[in-house]
Amino acid sequence: MTPGLIDDNSLQDKETSTRPKTDDGGHTSGQHPPIYDLLRPYEHFPTHIDGPTVWKSENYQKCPERWTRHFNETEIAELSTAADNFTASKQSLANLSKEQFPLPALSTVLESIRSSLLDQEGFILFKGFPVLKWGNAKCAVAYVGLGAHLGYPVSQNGRGHVLGHVKDLGEDPTQTDKVRIYRTNARQFFHTDNSDLVGLLCIAKALEGGESDIVSLHHVYNTLQAEHPDVIKTLTEPNWYFDRKGETSKGQDEWIRSSVLYLETSPGERVYIKWDPYFVTSLSRFSSRGIIAPLSPRQQLALDVFEHTCARLSLHMILDVGDIQFLSNAHVLHARTAYTDPGPPAPKRHLMRLWLATPEDQGGWKLPFHDSKERRRGGTQVEDTPAVAPLDAE
Repeated sequence: MTPGLIDDNSLQDKETSTRPKTDDGGHTSGQHPPIYDLLRPYEHFPTHIDGPTVWKSENYQKCPERWTRHFNETEIAELSTAADNFTASKQSLANLSKEQFPLPALSTVLESIRSSLLDQEGFILFKGFPVLKWGNAKCAVAYVGLGAHLGYPVSQNGRGHVLGHVKDLGEDPTQTDKVRIYRTNARQFFHTDNSDLVGLLCIAKALEGGESDIVSLHHVYNTLQAEHPDVIKTLTEPNWYFDRKGETSKGQDEWIRSSVLYLETSPGERVYIKWDPYFVTSLSRFSSRGIIAPLSPRQQLALDVFEHTCARLSLHMILDVGDIQFLSNAHVLHARTAYTDPGPPAPKRHLMRLWLATPEDQGGWKLPFHDSKERRRGGTQVEDTPAVAPLDAE
């Protein structure tokens, strides 16, 4: 057996037995390894991808009307009424469902947008969310309610946060084995989050930096198949280790072994990705002791080439206060530039974040994971930690 490699069957049995079952109480299925028998070798991957998920930044950069949508007065009024009614009901924001947040007119629009996010370009920027008028508390309710019409909110960390907050809390970004980068002001490399969709609502902007870049995975894939097919092959091999950063339940390993690129298990076999370089470069505490294999030269090359290719092909955008960016994590990667906050009394840069699950029976991609058909698949779940929705970073 290759040094550092774990027996597939024993690992899967352990992971399956320890992960919580999702339920209507807000528990998510959490992080766990793939079903290794369902992973496909590089030879089964397409040489080229066509279709609406393949897009180029030059076709969008000067045409913001193609990817931005302004809320109109009727939609804002509908969101306001639903938020006020939900708040008055005293129900838990952490467990809000779309049935508890009726949007008679806007829901039809969101159904179409959801389809576009999952199966077409995979991104949209809403503008005109009345952050300054409503304040953080009402914005949080309206935002979670809006998101619930696109997917099921799932926990983003071991503390059960279904409403996350991207904000610099002064944590050390060099301590990558302990610190989640969204809690710092450091640059974030191109990555995806552990959910089907991700939403970011801009509450306050940075003084400088903190700007967004996104890129079509399938355009990057086609480019690398033409320029560096060896990189694509490396990314399809299930010998990458991903750090759990201590967010584990009893009996789970501190890492997950998997590939970066996958094929769907359905006849369509679309290519999708699970990737964050900060979670594969933070494992020296284990690789230095020979517990797992370190990054190989081929993997380090693939990491570097993949990041540079994403940056070269990316679409740049700046989120203003009241903007909401929704992205697919299956086929769109996103990055953030480093930033500097304004001094007090001005507020720090603050984005409210949602991770949203879209299971198979509601249009989600068919994944080679045990939870592919579960309602709240993905996310991060530690033991039976309940879902919570804090109104600010903590």
